[in-house]
Amino acid sequence: MNFKDYGNTLEQSFQKNALAKQQAAFISKVYMWMSLALFISGFTAYFTANSPGLLNLMFTPTGPTFLYYALIIGELGLVFALSGAIYKMTLGLASAIFLFYSFINGMTLAMIFLAYTMSSIASTFFITAGTFAIVSLYGYFTKTDLTKFGRILFMALLGVLLAIIVNIFLKNSMLDLIISVVGVLIFVGLIAYDTQTLKSLGAQINAYERESYSKTAIQGALSLYLDFINLFLYLLKFLGSRR
Repeated sequence: MNFKDYGNTLEQSFQKNALAKQQAAFISKVYMWMSLALFISGFTAYFTANSPGLLNLMFTPTGPTFLYYALIIGELGLVFALSGAIYKMTLGLASAIFLFYSFINGMTLAMIFLAYTMSSIASTFFITAGTFAIVSLYGYFTKTDLTKFGRILFMALLGVLLAIIVNIFLKNSMLDLIISVVGVLIFVGLIAYDTQTLKSLGAQINAYERESYSKTAIQGALSLYLDFINLFLYLLKFLGSRR
């Protein structure tokens, strides 16, 4: 190898290392936002479940109140706002909406404390966290292009949503079991897919454009947060002990 070839190889190595550090820094920022949102949701859910006044506003012996359904609709509105219009917002507003969404979601998640034992919720959370970590690491380091699987997963997710709506009227326990199994598989796949997508995005986005960089990290955190929460809820149906 001549000196010129050696210099080119060395330069390529430096560029590769710089790119890897850039990707790692971006993913770390995404995980930071996601972890903060999970903490807020978990704390809010526990606090709400232990506040009789809040529970009475959201639930009655016959079922959820109007406020509970209003919070669900509000959550959906916030997700659509962040997903579709985050780059039209200021960074402060985008951050506030994301954190407020995690707070509202925590309030609605309080119902799991009414249905399942605290020990089973805790154990399922740690199993979810471990699964998330393993699958996310796979998505980050795998050389397999998961793009084609992403399209399949999104189509399967639409099918699950349709099945959930149908089963509201059918109340079929077997269909509910199938939905739960498929739901776990879908969100395990989406964790890997979203992680790989965010890694690729981390190689393209300019860290010096602070506002755009942070907004993209928040949007990525929202995707992984939703993956985590949904995986947790589906696993809870299998692993949770009813009260």
